[in-house]
Amino acid sequence: MTTHPSPARASGSPSPLGPGEDPHRSLHSETGARPGEHPGRSGNPLVKVAGLAWLEFEKPDLDRAGRFGTDFGFTVADRTPDTLRLRGRQAAAACLLVRRGPQARFAGVAFQAAAREDLDRLARGTGGTVTAYRGGHAVLLHDPSGCPVRVVHGVPELPALPGRAPLPLNFGSGPARVNATQRPARRPAEIQRLGHVVLGTTRFRAALDWYLDTLGLIVSDFLYLDGQRDRGPAMAFIRCDLGSVPADHHTLAMALQPRTGYLHSAYEVTDLDEVAASGQYLRERGYRHAWGLGRHIQGSQIFDYWRDADKLMFGALYRRRRVRRRGGARLGPAVGQRPGPVGPEGDGGVHRHPRPGRRRRGDQGPGRQGQRDRHGRAARADQGDGLMSARLARTADGWWAVTPAGLARLEVTAATTAGLLADRAGLSDFLCEGLFRCLSFPYCEPCVLSTR
Repeated sequence: MTTHPSPARASGSPSPLGPGEDPHRSLHSETGARPGEHPGRSGNPLVKVAGLAWLEFEKPDLDRAGRFGTDFGFTVADRTPDTLRLRGRQAAAACLLVRRGPQARFAGVAFQAAAREDLDRLARGTGGTVTAYRGGHAVLLHDPSGCPVRVVHGVPELPALPGRAPLPLNFGSGPARVNATQRPARRPAEIQRLGHVVLGTTRFRAALDWYLDTLGLIVSDFLYLDGQRDRGPAMAFIRCDLGSVPADHHTLAMALQPRTGYLHSAYEVTDLDEVAASGQYLRERGYRHAWGLGRHIQGSQIFDYWRDADKLMFGALYRRRRVRRRGGARLGPAVGQRPGPVGPEGDGGVHRHPRPGRRRRGDQGPGRQGQRDRHGRAARADQGDGLMSARLARTADGWWAVTPAGLARLEVTAATTAGLLADRAGLSDFLCEGLFRCLSFPYCEPCVLSTR
C-alpha cells in the first residue's frame, strides 16, 4: 500500500531525513499490488523475449535524418537510397532503421527472441508467419494499439567499434586523478546501445496485457494518477524477464495518453560528462532541447532529451538501474508528490493534473477486469481513456499554456479560438506532451551538472 507523506511534507515544507533514509520513500510502495490489482506479469506467456533489438522510423529526408543521427552520437552502419541504419558502438544490430516515407513517423519496434523456436511458437499463438529477415528470421505482429512489433532471431550482429574510456572520477574515499585536469570536448556523444522506448496508448490495459502475455515482459514499476489508484495504473515501466540475470529496469514504458504514438527513446552513452558535453554540442548545432538534465527516480538514470528536425524526441542516458527477478511490481503515485523540477525544463513544462474521463470498456481499472477487450475494433487516434484540462492564454505572439513554471508556447498557427479547436493535431501534440510530463515529472529529481 502507498506510504503517505507526513503533514510537513504534504504542506510543502520538507521534513528532516535521518541517516540513510530514502528521500523518495513516499513515492512508491514496496508491498506490491493489493488484492485484485494488476500483478505486473503473465502467468503463462507465449514466449519471453531477450531484449530490445531496434526501433523503426519513416522519414521523408534521409540526409537530414542522418545528420541528426551523427550529431546525436550514432554511427552510420548502412545507407541506401531508401534506408538508413544507425548503430551504437557495442556489438549488436543497428539501433535505428529509418526508411524513406512520405512523412516523419514512428514505424515500430523490434524485440530479440531468445531462441528460433520462439518465433514458431509466436506464429502459432498469434496467427502470424515466420519469414526470412535480414539474414535471420522474424514474425511481424501488432499490439492492441496498432503499433507494429517485430520479433527477430538470427539477425547478424555488427561488430563492436572502438570508443573512448569513461573519464576517471575522484571520490572522497580515494582520488583516482591527481595533477590532471579534465576538459570534455563539446562533440557528438558515442552512443553505446539502445536503452528503451516510451509509447503512449489510448488502450493502456489492453496493450499492457498484450506485451506481458505475448512477449513475456514484466512490470518493474506502475504509476497511477494521484488519488485514483482504484482506477488502475496510468503508466508502466516494463522489462525483459531474464530471471536471475540483471536486466534494465525498463526496456519499454507505456503511458495512458489521449493519442497513441511514440513519446521518446533513450540511448546509453559512455559517462556522465558525455551526457552534458554532447548536449552543449547539440545546442550549438541549433537543435531544440526538450527535457533535462535530470535523474529519473524509478530507473535512476541521468538523462537529457533533444528533438530532431521532425520534433521526435531522443535522449542520452547514463547508468540505468538493473533489476533481478523479484515478487512483483512496485506501485507509486504519478502526480501530486513531486520531489522537484527536472533541472531546466527545456521546450515546455506542462504538467497539469489530468482529469478523469470516460474509459474505453475493458481498458482501465480493476473493476473492469471482467469485461471483454474488443481487440477487433481499432481505437480512434483521438479517443482516450481520460481527459486532461489545461489553461490557455492568447497574446500577440501566439497561443500559450499556463503552467506552474510559466508560459509554454503551443506550436499552432490558429488566430482564433475556433481555429485553435479546429487544429486537432496541434492540440493533440500539446495534450500528449502535457500528460506525459504530468506522469513523468514525479519520477525525477533535480540534477545540476557542469561540464567545466
